[in-house]
Amino acid sequence: MSSYKIVFAGPVGAGKTTAIGAISDIEPFQTEEVATDETRELKENTTVAMDYGLMKLDGGERIHLYGTPGQERFSFMWEILSDGALGLVLLINNLDRNPIAVFENYIDAFSDYIVSSCLAVGITRMDPGTGPGIDDYQQVLANRSITAPVLDVDPRVPSDVILLTEALLFNADPGIE
Repeated sequence: MSSYKIVFAGPVGAGKTTAIGAISDIEPFQTEEVATDETRELKENTTVAMDYGLMKLDGGERIHLYGTPGQERFSFMWEILSDGALGLVLLINNLDRNPIAVFENYIDAFSDYIVSSCLAVGITRMDPGTGPGIDDYQQVLANRSITAPVLDVDPRVPSDVILLTEALLFNADPGIE
């Protein structure tokens, strides 16, 4: 029985905890605490160590889902959680004040990891007529010579998160059907 590890990363409020909860076959483990800094302007609780969920596939394989904290002061966890992972799912909130700059910061923060593994990007809260489009995010990746799928996702919708996860797995191994 094979098992894989996927890391979900992104800023506070992008939907990491929600996405893992949407597709986990177990009750997700969460380390949420009351936000005590500027994060409380965005949401009441925030992840301080990690989220964990598990997907059980038909063939007996298991995908361990790890969510990183979004606050940069917990960035030491990003490297710890990424160790040994098959790939990175990066979630970006399109309604952020400057989502492209946030996206660039996360691409830069995970650049060494992205080079040695694979990436799939999920853009959340893509309200029509507001914020950048998928092409804008793809251009950031192209400027850095990174090839990765970029999808509009709602982290509350399991089929959206599964599609994003499948895109990551296909990016890791194009022979997967």
